[in-house]
Amino acid sequence: MENHFYKSTGISLISGAILIIITMVIHPSGGSIEYIIKISKTITIAHSLAILSLPIILFGFYGLTKKLLDNWKLSVLAFIIISFGLIAAMFAAIFNGLTLPYFLNQYSERLEENIEILKLIANYSFAINIPLDYIFIIACCIAIFIYSIVIFLENKFPKWIGYLGIFIVLFSIIGGLTGFIFTSLTGFRVFTFSIAAWILSSGTLLYKSNK
Repeated sequence: MENHFYKSTGISLISGAILIIITMVIHPSGGSIEYIIKISKTITIAHSLAILSLPIILFGFYGLTKKLLDNWKLSVLAFIIISFGLIAAMFAAIFNGLTLPYFLNQYSERLEENIEILKLIANYSFAINIPLDYIFIIACCIAIFIYSIVIFLENKFPKWIGYLGIFIVLFSIIGGLTGFIFTSLTGFRVFTFSIAAWILSSGTLLYKSNK
């Protein structure tokens, strides 16, 4: 039973990572109110995929947490932190990817007379999105750092996955200190692809762990 559990959670991590990658590939860049309305279907599809991936990834992290369970239960702490990060990502996707395009589409026929108030609402939505993105980014970094430390201490996974996690965390810290904007589309893509690579690798190792 335990073997099947690790296989299913490993598949969940792999599937979630693939969904994240697809989401970021099709995720369009932002623009004017008119442009957001024009590409609203693409925005909705991309963020719907992102929301779909979150519970799948969380189930995968549950399996990873059990596999890496240590005497100090640090992997449980990492799981709680990553859960907060994924919840923040869900709210960011709902606000900017589903609610905003839906709201703006209601005014597509009356755009000119409402353009100023719509710009204010769009800017407010983006302002909400930025702290949610940072919560997601910081939570991912802390959780991956803890998982990586546990990997070094427990020797249940190859150490290279721990080194990969530490590298991602150091890259994020250096990027933050040097003014790299992680909340821009390019910055968020770079970070998300890095996280997806770690999740994909962890899922593969988890799937193979009982072979």
